[in-house]
Amino acid sequence: MADRAVKIAPSILSADFSRLGEQVAEAAAGGADYIHMDIMDGHFVPALTFGPMVVKAVRRWTDITLDIHMMVEEPERYVDELAEAGADSLTVHAEAATHLHRVVQQIKDAGMRAGVALNPATPLSTITEVLPNLDLLLVMSVNPGFGGQPFIPASVDKIARARKMLDDAGLATELEVDGGIGPATAGSVAAAGARVLVAGSAVYGNPAGIAAAITGIREAANTA
Repeated sequence: MADRAVKIAPSILSADFSRLGEQVAEAAAGGADYIHMDIMDGHFVPALTFGPMVVKAVRRWTDITLDIHMMVEEPERYVDELAEAGADSLTVHAEAATHLHRVVQQIKDAGMRAGVALNPATPLSTITEVLPNLDLLLVMSVNPGFGGQPFIPASVDKIARARKMLDDAGLATELEVDGGIGPATAGSVAAAGARVLVAGSAVYGNPAGIAAAITGIREAANTA
């Protein structure tokens, strides 16, 4: 169904970093709509990943949307540098931004799409005041910080409530879900209203290959 069509955003957190550019290019050629990049600072979440230099390097390998997910404290410090590196969409955590409205506007002023992410225990009401300003709302279906975690089933209801919130407000904000997404969970989250599905290990860890993995997740999402 057209209104159930989803976008697939492979997360490079699960890619082989020794040949990252090739794996990004393979995902793009295999039908990925976005490339999802998780920036972690070792403070907001325990893990430490990469920064703007890697975003800039990935930008050279693809023209498709670079979907940056910032799991960092004080995200406003990095907005302009990420824009210069080639980021297209920048999502910050509501839990990490003291002045959320200001950061959202800063992202937009830098020429990027602005998103806000919510941890599993963070209520949707947290973003009510900034919702009209968002291009993307990211519902976390695992607790952030590590790849390969199991999907939290209660996330399906939260996605459905987020979908209703957006639809009732008449907003075109994209609803994204991240965490434990694969063929077994894609159908339920898409049915609940998610339109962008982030998948890491289900894409880069699939023995059938990246393109086949993307196709399998998309088919599960669109036919469930």
